[in-house]
Amino acid sequence: MKQPDSFCSRRDFIRAGSAALAGVALGNLRAAETVAKNFNAKVAIAKCAGYGPEVKTALAKSFDLLGGIGRLVKDKTVCVKINLTGSDFKNVYGKTVGETFMTHPATAMALTSAFFDAGARRVRFVESTQLREPLEKTLVAAGWDLNALTALGKVEVENTRNLGVGKEYATFKVPGGGILFENFELNHSYADTDVFVSLCKLKTHATTGVTLTMKNIFGITPNALYGDESPGENAIEGRGRLHDLVGWAGRTNQEPYDPPGTKDAFLVKHDGGYRIPRIVTDVNGARPIHLGIIDGISTLNRGEGPWINDKPQGYISAGVMICGFNPVATDTIGTAVMGFPNVRAPRGVTPFEPGDNHLVLAEQAGLGPADLSKIEVVGEPIEKVRSKQYIHCDPPPPPA
Repeated sequence: MKQPDSFCSRRDFIRAGSAALAGVALGNLRAAETVAKNFNAKVAIAKCAGYGPEVKTALAKSFDLLGGIGRLVKDKTVCVKINLTGSDFKNVYGKTVGETFMTHPATAMALTSAFFDAGARRVRFVESTQLREPLEKTLVAAGWDLNALTALGKVEVENTRNLGVGKEYATFKVPGGGILFENFELNHSYADTDVFVSLCKLKTHATTGVTLTMKNIFGITPNALYGDESPGENAIEGRGRLHDLVGWAGRTNQEPYDPPGTKDAFLVKHDGGYRIPRIVTDVNGARPIHLGIIDGISTLNRGEGPWINDKPQGYISAGVMICGFNPVATDTIGTAVMGFPNVRAPRGVTPFEPGDNHLVLAEQAGLGPADLSKIEVVGEPIEKVRSKQYIHCDPPPPPA
């Protein structure tokens, strides 16, 4: 849908304003990595009962089953996108946030150790939080032991909600032109790396049905350019405007915001169940994941965090670790392990009641297979570890 000339002019104005405010060098475009046609669609499943020494054992077993990670990380900089959803570190059901809905520090420690053991030169942990403080302070509040972590080797952390220590944003193009975005402006950390890793929890989600390695990197979009307070380097509000154009902060008096890299299609539908799965697909095409790790040791039921309170949630001990080099394949296996019978289910069918199936959208975009018959599972078979506890947070929509 082509917008009126006056609207196009407003788009140009907004983009120019955000670039001037944030110091974005739009002319310095970085081409996204070419998405491989021949996918390594092998996914490893290992049992892991808790967050003690068994985490390192489960990761080591998973990596061995995948053929090792030395060729991937040796002498390389590795960037790990973690999941600190909500940035509120109060216990849930008497459990820490790492045991329920955020990245557990023990998983990060074990993973860092594995990377350095395999010859990695540097490991950088990143997250775009809704806090203006440095990520170091946030991680300590979340229960991380930074001294122990940095003792393992050259470890860095950065809050990627804005420019951070960078001088300009890096532009990542979406291969094939994208669905709603043709490119994204991201913090330098996502470009200044050789290997990109998504470390997430095994959770359901109120908009995308499941939130695994691919949905985790929806959060690499900086709040400064894509959040409800954007454009502005001090912005910390969430990305409601990506969900429904108007956003969640002061929605009654805000106009739709047009962030960098959008296509005309971005401005057509307000429906988050349509928009977010497509944005997830676009951002995964633009900034490909080299290694996806799903912590299914323990997690929450019925949503991505305790704020999803329309129904009682619950604590789940799934007791698994899932790893793979292709995120579409990895998330497809994760969805099956959660016990959902149809990983290719259309919108309105569990677990994708609230939104379109981003696994299938990513497959259609050429990012990997969302078909169980085309994915090799090594380690524990799905049938042996399939959960019977997961229930999606939203009921099916009423009949039309």
